[in-house]
Amino acid sequence: MVDIVLLTGRTMPREVPENALLVAELAGLGVTAEIHPWDEALDWPAYGLAVVRTTWDYWTRREEFIAWAQRTAKLTDLRNPAEVLVWNSHKGYLVELAASGTPAVPTRVVSRGASGGEQARALAAFGDGEVVIKPAVSVSGRGALRAGATDAASAFHLATLIGDGDALVQPFAESVLARGETSLVFFGETFSHAVRKVPASGEYRIHEHHGGSVLPHTPSAAELAAARAAMAAAPAATTYARVDLVELPDGPAVMELELIEPELFLTHAPSAAARYAAHLASLL
Repeated sequence: MVDIVLLTGRTMPREVPENALLVAELAGLGVTAEIHPWDEALDWPAYGLAVVRTTWDYWTRREEFIAWAQRTAKLTDLRNPAEVLVWNSHKGYLVELAASGTPAVPTRVVSRGASGGEQARALAAFGDGEVVIKPAVSVSGRGALRAGATDAASAFHLATLIGDGDALVQPFAESVLARGETSLVFFGETFSHAVRKVPASGEYRIHEHHGGSVLPHTPSAAELAAARAAMAAAPAATTYARVDLVELPDGPAVMELELIEPELFLTHAPSAAARYAAHLASLL
């Protein structure tokens, strides 16, 4: 019996550096681990633990992914739990976070096929300020547009997005240009490490494929509190979490709560991979 299967995407290389590093750390603890695509036909009961790691193609097949998670959770110990994966796969959870009292970026969800009036009201909620309009199911800033809320481009982009699925409208956080986003990583309930992701000159998206860079970061007490509040709002306890925060005028706010397939920046903090491996081993 293999102890752990680390799940990745079929349409991407399995040799993601974080995965190989984690396999090596687990081996050092006497734990065997394999890497497989999440949609491979596996003997799931043969694994003590199935860990969703880099399933970066899930968002293009969300309904299939959700069905797979719910089915697989009945056959093995799936982490994060299926109910967490389902909840986190649609960014409408940001509205729930705000309703629960968690500091989160103000978010309007515009449903697929919403009327012109509904679209106009979502944009009007942000006055004449800048907004970011993006799909509710997506990764790495794909499909995002930054523009003025009253610009024709915003109305056109929103109308285009809701032809295929739900969309989000959020205020643009000016602090991203100066200080980027911070990402806090947790294993279980324990904080492990943090980084700051900074956009390239002239860019607002912080992802590395948009030219962004990653710097070490020591989180403030307010950032830790916001991150823990977001994690507590999830429908079940999490094995791993990355909480992305931006600075708003009244303090840090959750931009995204990454509970499915986040990069965990294991190479950016001493012993981070060892801590993650130890946590996974403790669950067997």
